[in-house]
Amino acid sequence: MAITHYQTVFPFEEFNARRNKVYDEIGTSVAVLQGASATGAFDLFRQTNEFHYLCGVEVPHAYLRLDGNNRSTTLYLPQRDLKQERSEGPQLNSSDPESAVRVTGVDSVKTLEELGPDLLNATCIYTPMAPAEGREACRDTLLHALHLRDSDPWDRRPSTEKLFQNKLQAICSNATFCDLSPILDQLRLIKSPREIALMRTAGELTASAVIDAMKLTRPGLVEFELAAIADYRFLRSGARGPGYRPIVASGANVWNAHYYRNQSTLRDGDLILMDYAPDCDCYTSDIGRMWPVNARYSPLQRELYGFVVEYHKVLLDTIRPGVMVSQLAHEAAEAIRPKWSSWSWSKPVYRDAAKAMIESEVAFTHPVGMAVHDVGSYRSEPLKQGLVFALDPQLWVTDEQIYIRVEDTVVITETGVESLTRRAPLELDTVESLVGSLSNAPHL
Repeated sequence: MAITHYQTVFPFEEFNARRNKVYDEIGTSVAVLQGASATGAFDLFRQTNEFHYLCGVEVPHAYLRLDGNNRSTTLYLPQRDLKQERSEGPQLNSSDPESAVRVTGVDSVKTLEELGPDLLNATCIYTPMAPAEGREACRDTLLHALHLRDSDPWDRRPSTEKLFQNKLQAICSNATFCDLSPILDQLRLIKSPREIALMRTAGELTASAVIDAMKLTRPGLVEFELAAIADYRFLRSGARGPGYRPIVASGANVWNAHYYRNQSTLRDGDLILMDYAPDCDCYTSDIGRMWPVNARYSPLQRELYGFVVEYHKVLLDTIRPGVMVSQLAHEAAEAIRPKWSSWSWSKPVYRDAAKAMIESEVAFTHPVGMAVHDVGSYRSEPLKQGLVFALDPQLWVTDEQIYIRVEDTVVITETGVESLTRRAPLELDTVESLVGSLSNAPHL
């Protein structure tokens, strides 16, 4: 059987190394993971991040058992479905375990029905209890969705993770259950060289899409058209689609930091905020750039966005491994303070907003990886090489509903920091030279 639907980015050694770290954490216990289910839609299947992280298998209704006692991994797959295979092509299945083992590098492959008996003697079972991230999803968005469901008196269904745990407890009534999510969160926080290489590709593609959007901007377009330009770049370059829904906010829409409707017409004088990145083999990026629809920053736009860009550059020069976020934020604030003092502020409220920004740690936001708001936390200890996060200084002027930010995805290196999205220009004059430079393209 020719297997064509399996990841080729990471070798067996990468997944083995990840699973070995799990074995180290769980001791002689067993870990069990449930993969994503089929959606029933004509969509491209997207595996959950935790499942993909440990084996790379992109098959619906798959399960994984990691036996800490003998440090072996068993993959449980549906049996071969000839009707589906004729319609959609072959996929990994338990009817041909030898092929599945050869492709994935796991120790054995079994049917779904064999999972239960294989767990009967387990005394301690680790399973993820946090919501599983799928397509365009993050832990924080999924938790909010669960909150909405629990608040709905007509719904209140238990989560998929809770249902799976209940089934495991019914089979293994004498076993102790532990949460695997914190272990995987910590492992996913620090990226391997191969992960960083993949995220570098995602970052370059993200930046290229933003540049394309800048070049094709003109008054009269609708926000979603800039998102469509990015979609074209993503798909043409081999991405699976978006890593999250596009933010293309113009004018007053910028005030809503996660604006997504993208239905307003671009107007002369408006400022655009674009934040959009692809899904590249289950890894994504993050970015934030602001540019004028008419290719000329107004004096106020230069004043505010220009200062945030200057602060962003200072942060990039300051960040390095082995130092706490609080110390880096303090150093960056001291470095930018002379420029803040001499900046030509047109209103005291703008000066105060900039002061609040540089005296906070707001620029150090969420990790980035398989999800745009990736799992794990990095603020409680010195920054480590391989950490990837969004550097995102943000300025708010609440009374005037002004929101300004500039964002890059960065990785901590051996000596400093690398911006994975640096190809998208920061300098305002460079941005102005790009905006609208291809606005007469025939397809627009």
